[in-house]
Amino acid sequence: MNSPTPTADDYRSLHELAAAGRLPDHQVMDRPTLAWIAGQRPGGPGVRPRLPHPATVLVPDQSWFARTETATSIHGVLHGARVAVLVQLLAAGHRLASGRVLALAAAAACHDCRRLNDRTDPGHGRRAADWLTQHPASLHTAFGHTASPEAITAVALHDLPHHAFTPEQQAAYRRHRLAVDLLKAADALDRYRLPATRWWPALHQLRLQVPAWAPVLAHELVVLTEQARLDGATDTHAVHLALRALSTEEETPRAI
Repeated sequence: MNSPTPTADDYRSLHELAAAGRLPDHQVMDRPTLAWIAGQRPGGPGVRPRLPHPATVLVPDQSWFARTETATSIHGVLHGARVAVLVQLLAAGHRLASGRVLALAAAAACHDCRRLNDRTDPGHGRRAADWLTQHPASLHTAFGHTASPEAITAVALHDLPHHAFTPEQQAAYRRHRLAVDLLKAADALDRYRLPATRWWPALHQLRLQVPAWAPVLAHELVVLTEQARLDGATDTHAVHLALRALSTEEETPRAI
């Protein structure tokens, strides 16, 4: 079978395609787009942020994703791993037991695993929650933790605005309010990976107060992990490299 003939869009960055309104269903980070993201640091240039405390690396397996193309896209493995880190960092301010935090982080790593594309994809939260319910052994083997009921609820509701909740979803939210709001906040903070600033975090829409350090740190986490993967690192190694860099005081130069 002959390969499809390349089009002009095949040679354009995600940032260029977003500006033209021509993003494909599956969107993979590229160097020009990452260079643009790196140049848009929240609050302007300055000293790179540091992790407020350590976080456990939880990287979802590519085989858990509904489609191979999605696993490597901007809603794929690295996105899930970063959201798992951000959930842990945000949860520290709420005095949650470590087991409860890690159960939520394990679910957070998989919150987009049932996506079919990189567009809105209605219902992907509910599909991911169902997958988590059906595959506790997969999470336990990989992470040493399974998703708790509150974590599964958070995944089921993460893609829905609060005003769109059904009465049943409102009741679930009232039972697990903190878990839902932590995941929504962590997911929103990782929007710095998206190729247009109009899609970047709208923190005023969150119901969880986000610490002042979080936006700059989340932005840097995107840049460091995506750069490492573009340079040939595995997803897991990319996250470890980023956390190691964010745990040191010394500013390390990076080429984009």
